[in-house]
Amino acid sequence: MVDGASRSARAIADARRIVLKIGSSLLVDGRTNTVDHARLEGLAARVAGWMDQGRQVLVVSSGAVALGARRLGPKARAGSLEAKQASAAVGQSLLMAAWAAAFEPHARITAQILLTRDDTETRRRWLNARATVGALLDMGVIPVVNENDTVATDEIRYGDNDRLAARVAQMIGADLLILLSDVDGLYTADPRSDPEAVHIPHVETLTPAIEAMATGPNAGAGMGTGGMATKLMAARIAADAGCATLIAAGRSLEAGESFADLRSTLIDPATTVRAAYKQWIGGSLAPRGTLVVDAGCARALAEGNSLLAVGLVSADGAFGKGDPVGIVDGDGMEIARGLVRYDAGELSKIIGVRSADLAAALGYEGGPVVVHADDLALRRP
Repeated sequence: MVDGASRSARAIADARRIVLKIGSSLLVDGRTNTVDHARLEGLAARVAGWMDQGRQVLVVSSGAVALGARRLGPKARAGSLEAKQASAAVGQSLLMAAWAAAFEPHARITAQILLTRDDTETRRRWLNARATVGALLDMGVIPVVNENDTVATDEIRYGDNDRLAARVAQMIGADLLILLSDVDGLYTADPRSDPEAVHIPHVETLTPAIEAMATGPNAGAGMGTGGMATKLMAARIAADAGCATLIAAGRSLEAGESFADLRSTLIDPATTVRAAYKQWIGGSLAPRGTLVVDAGCARALAEGNSLLAVGLVSADGAFGKGDPVGIVDGDGMEIARGLVRYDAGELSKIIGVRSADLAAALGYEGGPVVVHADDLALRRP
């Protein structure tokens, strides 16, 4: 039998791409509403260590509103949405400066990414965000993500960074989501009010019975909007995307513990990252257009290659960049579905065009790939 700590250690050791979400209660001193630099430096050292081992790490960081409210003083205490957005605008620069300073001793570069719900739910914006974040990770940069509270309204907000972190993990194909806050995992009941509550170190499947154990926000923390309920919601999003979730308390790191040794709850993924993404493309998205390909292109797709402009015979539909399209052969049989990298107007200019002639046909350098193999799901006979 494998104990909880061993499972957590293995999950971290096996992960190649990690999303680390850190709550406000860990980053901001509740007494002074200033950055807890010592904790940030400790977290930065651990992240840098993971990166030295070849892992890619993205940080989802709360704290901007609390930091901005302190800097603004009484002006930010109105409690309105506008006051909160103003606090976020002021505090975000303070938060990013603190992260940059924490990673500087490790010669690591940070990058600010601000997202709203539309950025992970609108396909074109989702593709653009994924491409940018992927490029940063490949360059060895640490993206620091937060919700764009300055422009987000109730209609387009995530509402908490647990769910934002899960959507980001889904977007970038992460192997592991770590939710680090002031709670050390899931219990059978609220341990603050029930002394008989039992800690659960490992969850294979998120069932209704497991989800019923979740409680609301930790009011004693004094900041933040998430609780165990939102963490389990985030874990379900991650699990369905092939990503494991580790829920742990960050305060224990002050005692010198490693992430692998922390008391925590590990929630297994429901599938693999690749299978989840392919299933989403092939089974969850209604095509907004149809691409007809020649026989050579059809064979190339079956062998796992990308769809190139040269293999196109025709295109039908009013689709935009990032929209799902059906791909059919000369007999009209659908052989695949994928996310197209050109809109219908652009694609009409490059049907059957060889790679060397694409720039001239388009008027700019757009690349020969119409649907990348990573964004393509073959239809099984």
